[in-house]
Amino acid sequence: MESDGERFPALAAEWLRLKADVIAVSTTPAAQAAMAATSTIPIIMIALGDPVRTGLVNSLAQPGGNVTGLSLMVPEVAAKRLGLLKEAIPGISRVLVLTYLADPIAPLQVKALEEVAGSIGVTLQVHDIHTADDLPAAFDTAAKEHAEALLTTAESIFVAQRARVAELAARYKLPAMYCYSTNVADVGGLMAYDVSYPDLIRRAASYVDRILKGAKASNLPVEQPIKFEFSLNLKTAKTLGLTIPPGVLAIADKVIE
Repeated sequence: MESDGERFPALAAEWLRLKADVIAVSTTPAAQAAMAATSTIPIIMIALGDPVRTGLVNSLAQPGGNVTGLSLMVPEVAAKRLGLLKEAIPGISRVLVLTYLADPIAPLQVKALEEVAGSIGVTLQVHDIHTADDLPAAFDTAAKEHAEALLTTAESIFVAQRARVAELAARYKLPAMYCYSTNVADVGGLMAYDVSYPDLIRRAASYVDRILKGAKASNLPVEQPIKFEFSLNLKTAKTLGLTIPPGVLAIADKVIE
């Protein structure tokens, strides 16, 4: 993961060399590298975590520079995920949180989780994951600390390593809430609360279109997600010996049976 991040400044320099009309980015480190390279070429965010608190824009309504696009409201959505996990499994009190703190949006999510955890009777066991090799030790430590569930923050490492995380969650019998629906659909994770990425990508394309037609990035407000998807895998719930409360099941958008 670190090596990927280190490539962004070189890629940004390449974008400038190619005289790009617009730069589209899908991660906060990529946006930061692009901002460091140019203050004139418009930069379109494709669903970034929290552009205000990470310093990419002045505000959602008035970005104020050459960056605009879509925000994921990541800290707020992280808190929503923890609340849903507690609703689905009311008896849990200790939750393992896997995060990648090198990503600027990760500490914001951990802070949001910590702010809500006490109010719902949950203690967090936060483990910083730098590479896939860190995962087994995190699960082993969490087991010794009697973790009862798992939640991942929204960084790409947990997409790339989704099969490994799901395998470890199954081995340690930890019901898990993920940030990406692929963790449920592809590798049998228990649940995920995710934005609708096809919707965000279509909306990001409209920013590119407006920029190419002469609009200024500074004049285009940053938009937030309006479509979310709550996915549940009842096969995994059965394997874990869980019964999902009817109220939680009723609000699921996708149910795998």
